[in-house]
Amino acid sequence: MTRRPEWAVRLAALLSAVETRAFDAHRWNCGRFALAAVEAVTGTTPRVRILPNLETTADSAGFPRVAPLRARMGDVVLAPDPDRLGVVLDAGRVAFVGPRGLVRAPLTLCTIAWRIG
Repeated sequence: MTRRPEWAVRLAALLSAVETRAFDAHRWNCGRFALAAVEAVTGTTPRVRILPNLETTADSAGFPRVAPLRARMGDVVLAPDPDRLGVVLDAGRVAFVGPRGLVRAPLTLCTIAWRIG
C-alpha cells in the first residue's frame, strides 16, 4: 500500500471528525482508530488478524516497523501501560482515543511504530 496524493488532507479530515468521539470498547477504540487512519492515508483498509496482543495484531497488517522517533505523520504507533495504538500527528506528537475524544501525547511515549505507505 502506498500513500495517496491527498493523504494529508484525508488524515486531517479524519482527525477533525473524531476529535470529540469518546472511547467505546466495541465501536471506537484504538484499533479502529488506527485502521481508520491507515484507510485515510492509503485509501485501503488492511487485513488484520486478531491475535493475543496489540503488538502482534498490528504486525499482522504487514507494515514495516520503524523506530518511534523515525515515525512520520500518519504512521501508527504503540504506547504501553496500558497498551494502545495511536497515530503520529507531527514530528513530536501522537493522538490516541481517550474517554472524551482524542488525547495528544509526546511521541517519546511510544515503543513501536509502523510505517504506513
